[in-house]
Amino acid sequence: MTSPKTWELYAVKYGTLVERMRRESFVKLDPHDDGPMPIDYYVWAAVSDDQTIVIDTGFDDAEATRRGRSLIRSVTDGLATIGVEAATVSDVIVTHLHYDHIGGHAQFPAAKFHLQEKEMQFATGPHMCSHVVNASFTPDHIADMVRNVFEGRVSFSDGTAEIAPGITVHMVGGHSMGLQFVRVLTKRGWVVVASDVTHFYENMERRMPFPVIYNLADMVRGFDALAAQAETPGHIVPGHDPLVLERYPAPDPRLEGIAVRLDVTPNA
Repeated sequence: MTSPKTWELYAVKYGTLVERMRRESFVKLDPHDDGPMPIDYYVWAAVSDDQTIVIDTGFDDAEATRRGRSLIRSVTDGLATIGVEAATVSDVIVTHLHYDHIGGHAQFPAAKFHLQEKEMQFATGPHMCSHVVNASFTPDHIADMVRNVFEGRVSFSDGTAEIAPGITVHMVGGHSMGLQFVRVLTKRGWVVVASDVTHFYENMERRMPFPVIYNLADMVRGFDALAAQAETPGHIVPGHDPLVLERYPAPDPRLEGIAVRLDVTPNA
């Protein structure tokens, strides 16, 4: 690997689902522990002096309508609030191919997509014959990614890989066959963008996985993999937790509730 550099790191909220229960977030939840549990949808951006790398692409309005989610702002508009122009981004890391992580891919016409080999194998192979497995995938997204492969716009990894100095990806599977998380070197140390390795802080803290599962054992081991790559547990950022917007500061007071800085010390 080349010598690492430090990056600014942002989370940008683009969607939400408020009317949702805790039983939808954990396997084998005690019924007495049920109650409301909203979920938020984010994309992330790592920014240096000479490069911007976006992590995941969210979903669009059509997908939000089809799946009963609330699209608060387009991914393009969300990224624009932190000065990132989606149309000019050269690299997008795709943590996995579920609809809420790849559905906005068309908003990045200049990008190369960085994906795990096993995730493409999963999304185009026999597992997709079962609706129980394919429910979180959208066929048009997968077909478009196959076209991107033929156009030379997809870079595949097989396990751990360096995407840029100071940015590495780590495959854990579990939630999806080729799910990967992203490790980013910032001024506060190595921060791990967990994506769906842990949807909420509580999944990881209680070691209770989210109930969309390809391999349960890999999901549980994924929590250990996050901890091994982060400076501290406080350097792990879950993929869907509304608490992220409470624990980290906005880059500008006008962006409260929209975007936060993950490369600075969390709020007390």
